[in-house]
Amino acid sequence: MNKSATEINKFKQKRKILNLLHTHKNLSSPDLSKMLRISLPTCIVLLNDLMLAGYVINIGTGESSGGRKPTLYALPKNGFYVISCDFARYSATMAILDCYNDFVSPIVEIDTHIDDPFLVDKLYEVAVKLIAEQNIPESKVYGLGVDMPGLIDSKAGINYTIKDKKFQNIRHDLHERFKKLVYIDNDARMHAFGEFHFGAAKNYFNAIIIHWSWGLGLGIFVNGQLYSGNNGFAGEFSHIPMIENGDLCICGKRGCLETIASSNTIMRLVKNGLDNNEVSSLLHQFKNNPEKISPEDVIHAARMGDEFCISILNDIGSAMGKGLSYIIQLLNPEIIVLSGSLSKARQYVLSPIQQSLNRLCLEKISGNTTLIISEMGDQSALLGSSEMVFQMVFSEMNF
Repeated sequence: MNKSATEINKFKQKRKILNLLHTHKNLSSPDLSKMLRISLPTCIVLLNDLMLAGYVINIGTGESSGGRKPTLYALPKNGFYVISCDFARYSATMAILDCYNDFVSPIVEIDTHIDDPFLVDKLYEVAVKLIAEQNIPESKVYGLGVDMPGLIDSKAGINYTIKDKKFQNIRHDLHERFKKLVYIDNDARMHAFGEFHFGAAKNYFNAIIIHWSWGLGLGIFVNGQLYSGNNGFAGEFSHIPMIENGDLCICGKRGCLETIASSNTIMRLVKNGLDNNEVSSLLHQFKNNPEKISPEDVIHAARMGDEFCISILNDIGSAMGKGLSYIIQLLNPEIIVLSGSLSKARQYVLSPIQQSLNRLCLEKISGNTTLIISEMGDQSALLGSSEMVFQMVFSEMNF
């Protein structure tokens, strides 16, 4: 049966109320009526409908600016949950979050990767276990958000980097198993989405957030909106060409930024240095198994004063600065936030980055761009995926 225009409008207004309460945590009916540009009586009717359905609760009264204290409304903390999953290179993490984006389960690690043929089964098994352990009714879990490396068309739900084409339509496969709303996106964009809503970029409209690790992923916010590009592939910072006939990149091209400013670069420079008898504490620490050296080991050695490791980090900082100079000249952002494992080398990379920017950028542009290191750690992508799913859930609710 077709709904009338009035009913459709009521649904839209209710969805907006849920999204506003999700964003602002609690609001009064006068606040909501002003934000929605509807009359106060209409707003109260909508709120009463939502409370009757259990989607909204009355949490008491707020501060008065004169006259009667306003009644405050909020979402029930135990009323809405989503599952969030963040893929790294060789593993994934998963957690359950409530509608306030608070973690209500431990963050658990899953032994999987994007080309794992049993990926969907593994995610489902861990999710079912987490839901049961937290005693959450399955009906209160509204969606699943997954971020992963790769060229991802989030609208189509396809990860084109997955090698076996029959597994590329990852959203379809997850939806078939979970029977929930599923959102997938590139890991760098979800790190950026988390940073924009909860981290250092929260109060900015034009921001660049870079996830700096084995690759260099970019999240771009223009006028407060996440920019994804024509097919959702915007932000492949790793593969901008930097050196003519440079080293071979995993993408098949030569001289990409990833070949001179990533964790892969660190490992190559360490191997070359140790093969050429560079003096380093790593040589003694890993003399029997140098293949086990990680970028984190290099950062730790630098903190202990290892000049060889400090030099390597300085070099990738200079290369990163050159890459950032293009971004700053083209996009003129208010802020650039560096996140990811290599951002933890802050004292060894920030100065060479800034030196490159001073050398390569117009001061009038770069001088108005703030460059900082993220403080969110590994939770930014889980929070970003959670927030994205909640926005979708509340925008598509059926009453």
